Amino acid sequence: MPGDDHFLPLVLINILGTAGIVVWHVQGSGRPTGRLIVQILFFIGMSVVLNAGGIAPHQPDDLHAEGLAAVLSKSARILWWTHLAWTIIGFIHIYVRLNRKPHEAHLILDMAVAGIYLGVALSVMGFVFGLPIATLVTTSGVVALILGLALQNTLGDVFSGIALTLGKAYSIGDWVQLNDGTAGRVTETNWRSTNLLTGLNNIVVLPNSLLAKQSLTSLSRPDESHLLTLGLRFAAGQRPRIIEDAMRSVLETSTRIVKDPPPAVALKAIDAAAIEVELQFRVASLVTGTSAKNEIIDLIHDQCGASGLSLAGPA
Repeated sequence: MPGDDHFLPLVLINILGTAGIVVWHVQGSGRPTGRLIVQILFFIGMSVVLNAGGIAPHQPDDLHAEGLAAVLSKSARILWWTHLAWTIIGFIHIYVRLNRKPHEAHLILDMAVAGIYLGVALSVMGFVFGLPIATLVTTSGVVALILGLALQNTLGDVFSGIALTLGKAYSIGDWVQLNDGTAGRVTETNWRSTNLLTGLNNIVVLPNSLLAKQSLTSLSRPDESHLLTLGLRFAAGQRPRIIEDAMRSVLETSTRIVKDPPPAVALKAIDAAAIEVELQFRVASLVTGTSAKNEIIDLIHDQCGASGLSLAGPA
């Protein structure tokens, strides 16, 4: 066995593969770039040794059928395929981080990682252990069909989540409102559900399949600013122009609303009892909406006292 031409390369591959696993774990998940460099270096080293030794990882080993050499041959091929999977996954992680969308893309990332591991597992079973891959694929297809029927609701949530992610209907941190009135900020999206943080500081968990069937309004696009309106009724005996100027002064005095685009005062209607006015203004985000409206109401009270304006009773 020591004279075997493949024995030394197999030993080196096992050493490199094991050392790569140790260093990979020492790097930690907080250093993805360092991990990727380690994966590439060890994978290249193992590939060079395989090529120099004339060992093909994609072909069954017919020379070492038993003994220590057989164990070394199988472990070397398993380690090579494992490092191949980790290298590909490392490149995918770096690509996602460079695009700065790790949260939105993690569903697709998980699917890609699962597909890579499945492909490597089938390759190991076929090329290392010589198992019939076609039979394994057929058997796994039957199992997948049974599981699909048993988990059809869960799978519906999974594929709806993937569709929502690919469609980019929203991003983490966006404010959204559903057609049933539910509104909140997207805090998390996973395989099964999407979490919304409402204005009452509650977490609403929405199954992805339910979310995909509803119409959704993004309150954060094209930006976070949001239009608010405030309806008022003034006594009909007052001049509309004076009311308009007074309310415009209120909006110009406010410090909690957005001035670009400028706020507006709309005279909506007039009758024998009242003049209806609507104040239209934008806030930087929905979070500041309540405080901005409170300030506007307080300024209206002061302006009415200073201008001698009288509010009308309810319609």
